[in-house]
Amino acid sequence: MSVTETSISSAEAHSAHNYHPLPVVVASADGAWMTDVEGRRYLDMLAGYSALNFGHGNRRLIDAAKAQLERVTLTSRAFHHDRFADFSTQLAELCGMEMVLPMNTGAEAVETAVKTARKWGYQVKGVPDGEAKIVVAENNFHGRTTTIVSFSTDAEARADYGPYTPGFEIVPYGDLAALEAAVDANTVAVLLEPIQGEAGVLVPPAGYLPGVRELTRARNVLFIADEIQSGLGRTGKTFACEHEGVVPDMYILGKALGGGVVPVSAVVSSAEVLGVFRPGEHGSTFGGNPLACAVALEVIAMLRTGEFQQRAAELGDHLHHELGLLVGSGAVEAVRGRGLWAGVDIASALGTGREISERLMDLGVLVKDTHGSTIRIAPPLVISKEDLDWGLAQLRSVLNI
Repeated sequence: MSVTETSISSAEAHSAHNYHPLPVVVASADGAWMTDVEGRRYLDMLAGYSALNFGHGNRRLIDAAKAQLERVTLTSRAFHHDRFADFSTQLAELCGMEMVLPMNTGAEAVETAVKTARKWGYQVKGVPDGEAKIVVAENNFHGRTTTIVSFSTDAEARADYGPYTPGFEIVPYGDLAALEAAVDANTVAVLLEPIQGEAGVLVPPAGYLPGVRELTRARNVLFIADEIQSGLGRTGKTFACEHEGVVPDMYILGKALGGGVVPVSAVVSSAEVLGVFRPGEHGSTFGGNPLACAVALEVIAMLRTGEFQQRAAELGDHLHHELGLLVGSGAVEAVRGRGLWAGVDIASALGTGREISERLMDLGVLVKDTHGSTIRIAPPLVISKEDLDWGLAQLRSVLNI
């Protein structure tokens, strides 16, 4: 067997089969390129589901991590450390908010947002104890904890994990009338992805997000934007909500906040909302650790320049123009997205999304499928136009266009 086959065989034998990766074994990476154990190079057009917005091995992030590794990596929240105040202050400022509650993974941040909204509902809004309701959208993807899959409509994510957590109502994504009908006196929050990533990079209809903002403000309900995938430059702005001039009550952040170096996530909101917590009521041993804060501070500094947002906007326009030319060819049925983020629906006659991803892998391009016929394209924001065009050329080759 080859080195690749041996590695995959060993992994299959000794790890739970909760993922079905493409048959490539990555050994190193730099910028927008990855190299496998056989020495073959691949253009990364997924960027760790947006965790690697700034590319693999970004020197600023690696240097920040190395410097912090030499000083202190973990104190737990039992003690203060000298990176925490700057991290909290600067992230709040980037978001135009007042307070930050740091966690590690995106799912932890979503769980934190759910707990925050319920606590705010009871303590501030005056919802009767145990009656708080959160409205969510069909085809959402917010993580895989038992509470989060309780309000998933994806059978693969949800099946066999019951009994399920109550307190959620699911409405069609993009349907403002359905959302308005679902909001009642006990509703504490509306939790949405401004663009649904796992569902196939679904962009809501124009006016939907402003309508959600107006409705939630009028009904004294928190608008929670899950920007774990869509935020921090991916769509051409710092936050996807900005495309429609919307500021939610709460951002949920993750993935790119750690630069693909360490897991960092956070809930960012007002003092009124996050001020409901008291010591001992919620926490995380690793949340807001010195290493995470050091890397995230560098991410924040990079985003402050606006250069990555601008690059995502300009290259994103080019990406969507080129992908748009494929629609109507008989090979591509639809293209959606914003910035350097696209969902491409492949005609079933050409193969499944998985099969197209495998064919692209054979040509040196790595993407990922979702929901059968869709492939997702989300390269690092540092990708060059030449490399992006080369990757799109391989897609056209696979689609016989």
